[in-house]
Amino acid sequence: MATQLKPRIECSDAEWEARLDLAACYRIFDLLGWSESIYNHISLKVPGEDDAFLINPFGLMYDEVCASNLVKIDIDGKVLSGNYPVNQAGFTQHAYFHRHLEWAHAICHHHTTEGMAVASHKDGLLPIGFYACNFQGQIGYHDFEGVTVRPEEGERLLQSLGNKRILMLRNHGPVVMGRTIPEMFVQTWALQRACEIQIATLSQGEPVTVPQEVIDVHQRDIGMVNLPGGPGKADFEAWKRKVDRIDRSWRD
Repeated sequence: MATQLKPRIECSDAEWEARLDLAACYRIFDLLGWSESIYNHISLKVPGEDDAFLINPFGLMYDEVCASNLVKIDIDGKVLSGNYPVNQAGFTQHAYFHRHLEWAHAICHHHTTEGMAVASHKDGLLPIGFYACNFQGQIGYHDFEGVTVRPEEGERLLQSLGNKRILMLRNHGPVVMGRTIPEMFVQTWALQRACEIQIATLSQGEPVTVPQEVIDVHQRDIGMVNLPGGPGKADFEAWKRKVDRIDRSWRD
């Protein structure tokens, strides 16, 4: 069990715990090869505070993010506390979802090669693997309109998402949302695996697809699994232990 460090900034205990989870998530993304230079975001609602969120400092690599240098912003991307700038344009799409979806506390958007490739495929994510079956009928798709910085696109993003928790931005990449960082993380991990497997399978030629009646059974049975600590908790804690063994500076 890792020794808990005391907060190095003035904040509530709940906010510090949120900062630790978010900083760990950035380091895990980097370890898994999901970072994109200084770009992309993972944002997290501050517990117990209305319209306050944590996000990465613009200009830092993911492996430079730590609990104390995360920037606290409001729903419009205005800095509330922190000594770094924020890529407000990059937060635009996150803000739409945070503002209108009460449950969307943790949101990530990434540009992995496999995620962008599947987002650019005319049929999106195909039912050709175990992980892909998790997501059939569970993903919204949004046509590419250019870089997502214009407020008027927000309503269209929400319409494209519908009642889903993942939005595939066509020709761009996935946005994954969850109630917690662990829930968002495990969904991102499984989606990334599904995309990797699709790319590998399609490279061989015509795939074997899973019929809808089998997908229905698969999703029913997956939904019956009760995991300790809630969705993704055990996975996320395991990855936190792994990054701790490599570099504990995310806890600073």
